[in-house]
Amino acid sequence: MTIEQLYDAYLAHPIVTTDSRRTPQDSLFFALKGELFDGNQYAASALEQGCALAVVDDPAVVRDERYLLVEDVLTALQQLAALHRSRLGTPVIGITGTNGKTTTKELMAAVLSSTYHILYTEGNLNNHIGVPLTLLRLRPEHQIAIVEMGANKPGDIAELTAIARPDYGLITNIGRAHLQGFGSLEGVRRTKGELYDHVRAAGGALFLHTDDDTLVAMAEGMDYVSYGTSPAATVQGRLSPQQDSPYLSFDLMDGVSDTRVMTRLVGDYNLPNALAAVAAGRFFDVPDEAIVSALASYKPGNNRSQWMETERGNSLIVDAYNANPVSMRAALDNFDTIRTDKTPVLILGDMNELGAESAAEHAALLRRIREGRSNRVLLCGPCLMAMEQDFPEGAMGFADHVALAHYLEEHPIHDSLILLKGSHGIHLENIIPLC
Repeated sequence: MTIEQLYDAYLAHPIVTTDSRRTPQDSLFFALKGELFDGNQYAASALEQGCALAVVDDPAVVRDERYLLVEDVLTALQQLAALHRSRLGTPVIGITGTNGKTTTKELMAAVLSSTYHILYTEGNLNNHIGVPLTLLRLRPEHQIAIVEMGANKPGDIAELTAIARPDYGLITNIGRAHLQGFGSLEGVRRTKGELYDHVRAAGGALFLHTDDDTLVAMAEGMDYVSYGTSPAATVQGRLSPQQDSPYLSFDLMDGVSDTRVMTRLVGDYNLPNALAAVAAGRFFDVPDEAIVSALASYKPGNNRSQWMETERGNSLIVDAYNANPVSMRAALDNFDTIRTDKTPVLILGDMNELGAESAAEHAALLRRIREGRSNRVLLCGPCLMAMEQDFPEGAMGFADHVALAHYLEEHPIHDSLILLKGSHGIHLENIIPLC
């Protein structure tokens, strides 16, 4: 089957699924393969449960005309998404970066959706499968699309930009993450920079954080809308004076009358993310009143920059979706600035996928913990446990979240300010009910 024939089938059945357990009526099932499964084996089940057609790449499973045979299902999914994006011509904003890309995407979506009908990446569907699935949700009524792009090895962003073909690009920052795949910080920079490479070749424009010298150098010669704390930035903001609140607030500096923006995001490190959303809003002519309202109304989820008050009298900062050296230090720096009478407690997990740099980066984390104000520290994960002899005095270690949960059940924490942060693979979110 050609990609044009597949596109005709998609237009007739524009709801796409890759999970045979989730089969919307009259949808199009793509039989993807994984390390431990072969979607071809579930095609018949998907059809029985309501899918209209199944895209497969194993001739042996084809039984009738409802099976659409292609050479490779993943490639077909990606090519179909690229064709659909091209046919609709919707303006696309591509977002990548080491930290903050999901939060930036969510804030930008909140701002732009106040004025436009937009499509944006759901959750963390930002890889070689998630990006095509996002694009295949595009409809003619969408006026702007925001597509998040993740990467853990060289070439990932180039692959995703070839599918999404963004007109505008935004890199939040370049940091030490996924070093196991990238090999070095320079590998991270080159890969994230593939977004700029595409936008440059396409004659598009950037949303550029001009406080970041690395990004500024990478964007040389390109058109951009700038944001940051410098007076030279098109969108300039500064942190509001410290208040008795854990939430980010900042002032938009307009040269005449400044505008105070209140958010429900924990952490001053979210200022660039919020300013990026302001920059996009102003670029697309969203009124300032709508921008401020959207940022004030946005409530973070998915274990990112969340503030919770628990039944045990604890104030809990949940930032347990991801962790790397840059985001971990930012979270600890912010934690130490929060005014509270409660006992500060750190519950931290491993920073995964750091490769050869893992031991050095976890050692640096332990040194940073010693510099902080917390006198109760709980550390979780095999990387940290391997360095138990270097733990700060009084710190306790746990092999995994199960062992940590058992400890908290027997030694509950009360009336404390708790920072909960670690890589997603450590699953610290499972102990939230015990905090």
